[in-house]
Amino acid sequence: MHVLLTGHKGFIGRHLERELVERGHTVTGIELAYPFLYDALDFFRNDDRRWDLAIHCAAVVGGRASIDGSPLGVATNLALDSWYFRWLIRTGTPRAVFFSSSAAYPVALQQPGDIHRLVEDDIDLDLISRPDATYGLAKVTGERLARYAEAEGCRVHVMRPFSGYGEDQADCYPFPAFIQRAKRRADPFEIWGDGSSTRDWFHIDDLVGATLAAVDQDVTGPVNLGWGRATSFDQLAGYVTEAAGYRPAFKHLPSAPQGVHHRVCDPTRMLAYYQPAVTLEEGIRRALDS
Repeated sequence: MHVLLTGHKGFIGRHLERELVERGHTVTGIELAYPFLYDALDFFRNDDRRWDLAIHCAAVVGGRASIDGSPLGVATNLALDSWYFRWLIRTGTPRAVFFSSSAAYPVALQQPGDIHRLVEDDIDLDLISRPDATYGLAKVTGERLARYAEAEGCRVHVMRPFSGYGEDQADCYPFPAFIQRAKRRADPFEIWGDGSSTRDWFHIDDLVGATLAAVDQDVTGPVNLGWGRATSFDQLAGYVTEAAGYRPAFKHLPSAPQGVHHRVCDPTRMLAYYQPAVTLEEGIRRALDS
């Protein structure tokens, strides 16, 4: 296939590019970061070629500090995604992937107390409840736009990754930040918030595998990408430091950005077509060894 891949040098994009090339596909990448400097928004406005498959990874995000600290900058995704769907229909591209996010889920379902494992149907695209900041707003809006693109004849596979991570992720995200602290044997070990918030960690190898399996098997509807395993930040710090061979004191930073309290998925829909392989413990080991 001839594949258009936006954000091809970002965290998800570069892993997807590698796997697509290994499978024998021809990949054309679009990347705003230096030295590529090709804006996907300009591309969508001007390109008229028909592709066999388009995968849209380009987005403004940059971790929790960016989501909370730059809401207007992050809202640029609204324009980027809307032009993506317009481009798909204009060019007649028959198949596409749209990366939504666990941030699209209503924050009311992610509060302290019992953990609610988020199910795809918890998002009602006809009655959008408050998602997580402008990043979540852009993603849930993109899912609704995907409906319109499907009605115009483009098959859109909507993926909702939870906390994707890997050994080569930028350290503005919590997992690589924890790994770097452990590698330098930080003591005390800083943790944003009170340490009790939970996330559902999903390795980049499985994220890529589940996405391409959805394309290969023509999986319909939005799909959660996660294990369904709730891991608190205190637990993650404990796993990372134990694997690194030391036991520091934990220093909580309650005033730091921390997002919703619980963010854990129900992975049933994904498990019907893909079985993840990289456990959190294995992912930690790989990152510490990298």
